[in-house]
Amino acid sequence: MEIERKFLVPEVPNGVDAHPSTPIEQGYLAIHDDGTEVRIRRRDGASTMTVKSGGGRTRAEEELELDDATFERLWPLTEGRRIEKVRHVIPADAPGVEIELDTYGGDLGGLVVAEVEFAGEAEADAFDPPEWFGAEVTDDKGFKNQRLAVDGRPDGA
Repeated sequence: MEIERKFLVPEVPNGVDAHPSTPIEQGYLAIHDDGTEVRIRRRDGASTMTVKSGGGRTRAEEELELDDATFERLWPLTEGRRIEKVRHVIPADAPGVEIELDTYGGDLGGLVVAEVEFAGEAEADAFDPPEWFGAEVTDDKGFKNQRLAVDGRPDGA
């Protein structure tokens, strides 16, 4: 289970480069109208396939490791449904909570989003976002990575 809140970030905070970062290539093999998705991702030389279901901040999620050859065979099947981003991992003020700051590239260049995952609903409810966070878009389907990969940048973002 994944419990996550997502926020727009109007301006990348100072000092972000002091935190660990990795480029991510992500493509979608299947996207269903109810929010179910099957994606593949390459990050730090490791490849995974993830199946997610549901919408909103709480979703079922299963992740499987892929070898490089399998990733390369599947990657062409994601044509037209891809995103590229750099993820910075920043400690949050809440104990055990990290902020994943994603700066998108390609057609989504300039879009910056912060995702925060939580152990439970109570922790998600109690989270007080830092001042540099912008509007919360957790429930805005236009900011789901699968929609960004297919539809591009939402109006006004």
